[in-house]
Amino acid sequence: MEELSPSAYVVLGLIARHGPMTPYELKARVEDSVGYYWPIPHAQLYRDPPRLAERGLLEERAEEHGRRRRVFHLTDAGREVLTRWLADPHTPPPETRNPSLLKLTFVDLGPADQVAALAREQVAQHGELLAQYKKLRAELDPSGADTVARARLLDLGVMHEQAYVEFWSALSR
Repeated sequence: MEELSPSAYVVLGLIARHGPMTPYELKARVEDSVGYYWPIPHAQLYRDPPRLAERGLLEERAEEHGRRRRVFHLTDAGREVLTRWLADPHTPPPETRNPSLLKLTFVDLGPADQVAALAREQVAQHGELLAQYKKLRAELDPSGADTVARARLLDLGVMHEQAYVEFWSALSR
């Protein structure tokens, strides 16, 4: 079987954790979880479930009443694929596409005060993210099914944003 895309593994993982979902519900779960560090276009979350169903990894069931939404359920084969993927510790190298670092690469070609202006803007942006991650971490429900995983990721997010705030603060002077 060919390798799945990262977004397909996200779909399998979210359905495994939270139970059957519609693509719309998947979109909301992505925004509240992996979307902070792995954005997925909404259209992808409508394309992946039917593709995974065609491969036997999800089962599609239409609601019998109401809007007859398409609800996707994890199959045994889907759980097996997800388990194998999780058991493999190897991952590709991280991808970093940071527009501020791109500008910093060429900032010497612009006005002399541009570094400080760029840095002040980045301190503000990363400061907001830092505050958001700290708030989310403080609000975690200790009884939640994914609390441990979310806590780890939010702790990493706090450290990451703190490092950016410190880096850009040093350049803003």
